[in-house]
Amino acid sequence: MTEETLGWVGIALLVAAGLAIVVEVAVAAMWGTALTRRTMKLSERLTADRGMLESDIERLRLAMAETQRLWKPYRRILRWVRHPLAFALMQSFLRRRLAR
Repeated sequence: MTEETLGWVGIALLVAAGLAIVVEVAVAAMWGTALTRRTMKLSERLTADRGMLESDIERLRLAMAETQRLWKPYRRILRWVRHPLAFALMQSFLRRRLAR
């Protein structure tokens, strides 16, 4: 091969490398735009889900407040029943009843 041919081969390789870079940049740009679209859709879904979650939490808080309000007259009885000695006394009565 002569020097002139080697020069043209070098130029051809340079052009091919430039084209490969341009193709890779175009593919990366397409992937980037697709990723951006998916990210936006996911962000919108998360925003909607967050709103639903916050409304569910608010309904749960209201239900808990209502439950506490409804159980208010029975607080003293529940406190007595939950006491360990009261629980032991109930177990003792149960054992006596079963022994008969």
